[in-house]
Amino acid sequence: MGGWSQMTKRIAEMGFNAGGGVINWFPGHMAAATRAIRERLRLADLVIEVRDARLLTLVELKLKEVICKEPTLLVLVVGVPNVGKSALINSIHRIATSRFPVQEKVKHATVGPLPGVTKDIAGYKIANRPSIYVLDTPGVLVPSIPDIETGLRLALTGAIKDSVVGEERIAQYLLAVLNSRRTPLHWDRLANERIRSAPELDKTNADVFPDSTARKRRQLDTSDVLYIKDLAKEVQRTLYLTFKEFEGNLEEEGELESLIDAQLTALRKSCRISPQKSYDEAQAAVSKKLLILFRTGKLGPFILDNLPDISSSINLRKQ
Repeated sequence: MGGWSQMTKRIAEMGFNAGGGVINWFPGHMAAATRAIRERLRLADLVIEVRDARLLTLVELKLKEVICKEPTLLVLVVGVPNVGKSALINSIHRIATSRFPVQEKVKHATVGPLPGVTKDIAGYKIANRPSIYVLDTPGVLVPSIPDIETGLRLALTGAIKDSVVGEERIAQYLLAVLNSRRTPLHWDRLANERIRSAPELDKTNADVFPDSTARKRRQLDTSDVLYIKDLAKEVQRTLYLTFKEFEGNLEEEGELESLIDAQLTALRKSCRISPQKSYDEAQAAVSKKLLILFRTGKLGPFILDNLPDISSSINLRKQ
């Protein structure tokens, strides 16, 4: 565990973070939401804290429940921004209404791909007899994030707005993590696989990837699904090939940054970025697509926490 902790600390101190400083995001609505959540804890019968499986040990709310007995059940759902609280409530709501139909109009929690969509506490009645209410709360972080590494990991999972950190910086951090873990070597099966050539983005695929504003998008069709699947495979293959060709030392910061730059350049073709775009425009477009593929799980499941070395633990037990 010590080795991986040192490596992640080194990644956080790489050149692309120079001058970036500690990442903090605690807008006014989070401060208000923190106070409101604590007040409602006294009324709640059940508290559901939604966590990101990739960041199990990071900053979290310190909750103390004071439950009072009421004829109704009040459920409070809390968690960091963009972890899926509103989506979870909608899922619970669908299950409840399918089993216990209600006459009144059904309300749904607003969801979106960006953090900060929910800014106020909202209540939803999901069942009668007994009456069950669920409170959706804004995602909140601690007012001060302790170090750069924690801020980068939160930003990578989408808990912090990309505009606070910068999409290219987050993408560089993602590639630094993948390369340091030698993750691209797991995609060697794609080296010789013939991937169906997906068409360029046209008017039918133009909104497959969400932009920087939260808005409703049409339901993805079969063409969109195939496009994203092929795109993810091409990205994985490109990362594998560039990693395999790399002859430098991953322990050297400058050489690792050179590999990251080469990968971002190679990914322009994989991500179907127009060659007419400027360098900055191409980097931004590649970074955006790479982050979306990671956050939606198209590149595979990941845990960003520092996990203990299992082999070391086994050896200690034997001794």
